[in-house]
Amino acid sequence: MGRSSISFQKKELEKKRAQKRKEKQQRKDERKASGSSGSFDDMIAYVDENGRITSEAPDITRKKKGVDASKIAISTPKKDEQDDEPLKGRVEHFKDDKGYGFIKDVASTEKYFFHITDAFPNIAEGATVTFELARGNRGLNAIKIEPAQ
Repeated sequence: MGRSSISFQKKELEKKRAQKRKEKQQRKDERKASGSSGSFDDMIAYVDENGRITSEAPDITRKKKGVDASKIAISTPKKDEQDDEPLKGRVEHFKDDKGYGFIKDVASTEKYFFHITDAFPNIAEGATVTFELARGNRGLNAIKIEPAQ
């Protein structure tokens, strides 16, 4: 006597698939019986002039508010000019042989890079200085470094 060509596992998988199809058909029948029409009109949503989603169509007979185009900002406003008052800081680190250092701002405790060409000749670590900031390749740099009075 020969063995069945379909193994036990294959039979179980086929039973599971048949059960899933049956459950899916039952869910479909329940949705139809519940009365939801599922029509296209029931699925449409509208957006009103304030951006809210509603189920009612907007009233096209209502007069819309006008928009003054001259009050619409097209770009970011320009930054107000800063006072040219120099910042105060302390030389935190300075390498005379390399020609650069860092100044720590007293007010904000930020550190700024500086090069010896932007400083006074006898600058040293720990000196209190005044300086201005300029945009460099890697961030803000201290320039026009003078000893503080």
